[in-house]
Amino acid sequence: MKNIDEIHQMVFQEIEEQNEVLEPKELYEPIWYSLKSGGKRLRPVLVLLGCQMFSDDLNEALKPALGIELFHNFTLLHDDIMDKAFLRRNKPTVHIKWDINRAILSGDAMAIQANIFISSCHHKILPEVLRVFNKTALEVCEGQQYDLNFEIRNEVTVPEYMNMIKLKTAVLLAGSLKIGAIIGGSGGRQADLVYDFGFDMGMAFQLQDDYLDTFGNPETFGKKIGGDIMVNKKTFLLIVAKERANPQQLKELTSWYSNEDHDPEEKIAAVKKIFYDLEIDRLTREQVVLFSKKALLTLEKIDTGIDRKQELVNFTNKLIYRVS
Repeated sequence: MKNIDEIHQMVFQEIEEQNEVLEPKELYEPIWYSLKSGGKRLRPVLVLLGCQMFSDDLNEALKPALGIELFHNFTLLHDDIMDKAFLRRNKPTVHIKWDINRAILSGDAMAIQANIFISSCHHKILPEVLRVFNKTALEVCEGQQYDLNFEIRNEVTVPEYMNMIKLKTAVLLAGSLKIGAIIGGSGGRQADLVYDFGFDMGMAFQLQDDYLDTFGNPETFGKKIGGDIMVNKKTFLLIVAKERANPQQLKELTSWYSNEDHDPEEKIAAVKKIFYDLEIDRLTREQVVLFSKKALLTLEKIDTGIDRKQELVNFTNKLIYRVS
């Protein structure tokens, strides 16, 4: 059995091997720039971990795993254009380094190449793998649209937010695991359980990311704390805070989130104080633990040896206490 570090190295090596000099370079340079700009490589690692639960041969899953990573980076590239973002992983975004037209076209090429890599799996399982991938890809687009809708709405409910992160984040983690499981030889109910595990783990992952953006340690989180507060993002933290706030707290939150002339540090400090007063840190962590434990209960139902599931158990437990 390979551990996560070994599997991560397999993904890294596969990315390096695929870094060919292709023409026109104006199309392919942004693709490899985006793909090699860092990131956790979580989704391709999950493809291989899903495969490892049912098979010792991970080579069949390597190209599809890279396809999932290409698809994920394609969504980030286009998200950055929509968000008018200047930085991604502390480097200039593709549309800033080059231009919007090249970013859009390179993103389109990434999506197509993702399909090519994912379609490289055995022809007997190809229809099911493509069904999972295409359903997941469409749901990710739906999640992005809901996220865009939230930007122009004054109020968002907790169920609406949970549905958005389900589509934008959780389904891709779940789909990555399920695709790996199918390639590894799983089918039917077992593959569905793998998906259910990945879904709850994905919900925990996103809620923990929301938590860390406000309450994390900037030295370990890897980016400035309070980014969601500064851009007035409607996260689980803000939505619950507005539901629990007294009239004075609600008035203060509304003022901080409606006026763009505030000093950034002052705004972050003031909003964090309200969050702490309302115990939003505790409530968010409770949700992370709830989804993580639910994921682990599902993992126990999967009919394969504990040794084949241990890395996913370790990963989920680490997620609960994640600080970066």
